[in-house]
Amino acid sequence: MINLIWVLLLAGGIVVAGLNGRIDRITPSAIAAAEMAVNLSFKLMGVMCLWLGIMKIAEAAGIIRLFARLLGPVIRLVFPSVPRQHPAIGAIVMTVSANLLGLGNAVTPLGIKAMQELQTLNRERETASEAMCTLLALCTTGFTLIPATVIALRAAAGSVAPAEIVGATWLVSFMATATVLTLDRICRRLFGARSRR
Repeated sequence: MINLIWVLLLAGGIVVAGLNGRIDRITPSAIAAAEMAVNLSFKLMGVMCLWLGIMKIAEAAGIIRLFARLLGPVIRLVFPSVPRQHPAIGAIVMTVSANLLGLGNAVTPLGIKAMQELQTLNRERETASEAMCTLLALCTTGFTLIPATVIALRAAAGSVAPAEIVGATWLVSFMATATVLTLDRICRRLFGARSRR
């Protein structure tokens, strides 16, 4: 589906350029955009290596384990259907920790691992469990303390103050997370009650 959307956008752009008599600008614009993308990737690579290095140091220093301990009670409250000692709890904690630290690219593999662990508890294999839906909602809106990826992108793009978005990120991500968790509970009560009838 996403490939179809991209093809339609590209074809639409070419048609509009042709209708406006600017077809000659397509090739130079595509080459310039590709060059900018490569330059941004190289700049981003350096900043991401720095952040990932800091995360490795934090992991070796035990800060990640401390995060996991602090998050444990909250995770058990948000995921009451998951047994306390089940490996899914550890996977969920790591996923939420990566989200809190703004490591969007690290959240995906951790989230997949957490979903696999939650699937072992799922009685209906063809339907997502309540815990799986909650995790998906939490990862989508995830509260972020340090928006490392966004800071890295802003720094790579030449921002004078790449970290100035931290306060706004806290506010928006907290509101989004609180909203999605509230809606998750409401939907559980509404649809859970219907399915039990």
